[in-house]
Amino acid sequence: MLKATLGGQKNALRRILCLGAHSDDIEIGCGGTVLRLLKANRNIEVYWLVFSATRKRKREALTSARLFLKDADKKRVVVRAYRDGFLPYNGAKIKQEFERLKNSFAPDLILTHTRHDLHQDHRLICELTWNTFRNHLILEYEIPKYDGDLGAPNFFVPVEEGDCRKKIAHLQQAFRSQTAKRWFTEDTFRGLMRLRGMESNSPSGFAEAFYCRKLTFGD
Repeated sequence: MLKATLGGQKNALRRILCLGAHSDDIEIGCGGTVLRLLKANRNIEVYWLVFSATRKRKREALTSARLFLKDADKKRVVVRAYRDGFLPYNGAKIKQEFERLKNSFAPDLILTHTRHDLHQDHRLICELTWNTFRNHLILEYEIPKYDGDLGAPNFFVPVEEGDCRKKIAHLQQAFRSQTAKRWFTEDTFRGLMRLRGMESNSPSGFAEAFYCRKLTFGD
């Protein structure tokens, strides 16, 4: 299996943009990766943007961001209040959000939803990510859910078992409103990371998986 490193002295990641349609999307899709990157380099600047949240869900999102970004020396967390399930019908306003973001933050890595996600809010965020950021490394994370749209990702980030446990603990601690849902369980999150760890031959047995559509090799 071909391996690459997310970093190095010459091409170290300095700025990461994390995009999520809903309050817990970033954490579910790439929380372990964020923990790993910040453990390796706390000087990374993180911009964490959530588009849809009620007042209660906003409080949860802010709590979760504090937990996941505890080791980041510089971070900005923004939680918007667009209506859940209706993001495509607010497309013009959300596009303006992306344009403002493009002019204020220049990321080295963008973590966003995947193109083939069956949730309409997720797909819109992915579409506008690619529409707005034309010369960036974009990794698309996956969200397990009822729709059954998990596919065959092609980019894997091994996650240490300790970070796997930490990710799940943070999710359970921050998002109390979701714990009554039958899918929002430790088994769901751990099982998916275990499956992706097996597919990528991760030393810990756990990994998060992404879709990488474009990757430039070399200078």
